[in-house]
Order: sequence, then C-alpha cells, then structure tokens
Amino acid sequence: MKLVEYPDREMLAMGLADTLASALKNCLLVHDHASFCVPGGTSPGDTFDLLSAAELDWSRVHVFLNDERWVPEGHERSNTSLLKRSLLTGKAAAAVHVPLVNDAATPEEGIPVLEAGFEGELPISLLLLGMGTDGHTASLFPGGDRLADGLAPDAPLLLAMRADGAPEPRVTLTAPVLKSAMETHLLIMGDEKRRVLDAARSADQMDMPVAAFLDDAIVHWAP
Repeated sequence: MKLVEYPDREMLAMGLADTLASALKNCLLVHDHASFCVPGGTSPGDTFDLLSAAELDWSRVHVFLNDERWVPEGHERSNTSLLKRSLLTGKAAAAVHVPLVNDAATPEEGIPVLEAGFEGELPISLLLLGMGTDGHTASLFPGGDRLADGLAPDAPLLLAMRADGAPEPRVTLTAPVLKSAMETHLLIMGDEKRRVLDAARSADQMDMPVAAFLDDAIVHWAP
C-alpha cells in the first residue's frame, strides 16, 4: 500500500483528478478503450467535477460503478443518477456508461442482463474505491449475507448483497474482479476513516472487507 497525504480536501481533489486523468490517458495510448470503475456516494464529487473537464478522448472511456443500490435511476439514493450529475458531464459526457442496474424487480433477476454488458471491459483499467467507517468497500459489507461469496477467489462477476447497514438490496462487483484491476486507488477523507484504514491494514477481510484491496492500492487521504 502507498499512502498519499494531502493538506486539505481541495488539494486532494486536484491531485487525485490529475492522477486519474493521467492514468486514463496512458491507458488509451496502448489500448482501444479504458474501463474506469468508480464509487458512488458524495466523497468523490469534487474530484469528479475536476476530472470531467480533463482533456482526453472520453469517447473511449467506459465508466461503471463499483456497486449500486437496487433502486431506479432518478431515485434519491441512486448512485447512477449521482454519477451522471457528477462525472458524466462536460467533456466526460462523451464517455460510455456501462449500467449496473436495470428494471428487474430484484438484483438476482437483473444480474444476467447486466453481466452481458461487461463483455470486453475486464480486467478493469483503472479502479477508484471508497470506504465506509465500517470498513466496507463497494457493497462488500461486514455481515453481508453473501460476503464470503463475494470475497471468494471464484466469485462471479456480479453479486447481489444485503446487509443490516444497507437499507436496500445492492449489486456489487466482487473481490476477484476488483482485485484484478490494472491500477487501484482508494479515496478516504477525515480522521475517523484514517483510523479505520490503519485498523484495516491488519484486519481480517471478513471483518473489514477493504483489507482485501489494500496491498496493491494507492490511498489518497486528506483531513
């Protein structure tokens, strides 16, 4: 694990946006397209605002979420809607969006159709993860009903997940898919999450699932 510390959140957003833009440009120099896997939530918002203005061939960047709540687009808790407002705007509006939710009643019913959309997207070119104060990342939650399945080396591409800390069912990319990314970054902010990160470095991944991804990650932190 490499830790990059910034003096404040504005500097983090600027530094991380530049790092991600450079990684995408480098990938596009040698590949037809870049697959860019990103977290939901509000933490990456300032980074995405800056990144969406980056000068690169966004039409060759394929963007998808680490995970999604099983709610329709337009719902107040939809990460897809948030992604389209925060990253897929400006120059980045030209990017290809690979969906992680559909109109099926449950994630189990919707996953087969979603998986077909990932043909040609793996391994992930560039992965950005977030982390909760419970040590979860993507929708790999401590105590999740299928956490062991999601962390297993032979896990499927996508998995439905339900957990006490998640009000609605989720669909998540699984650990082997995320761990196979060519480049991995983790964004955290605040003293509490720094303490969680420190604990996760020696934790069991069933207790703090983010521990499964730290060895190969570049962690970006600001107070």
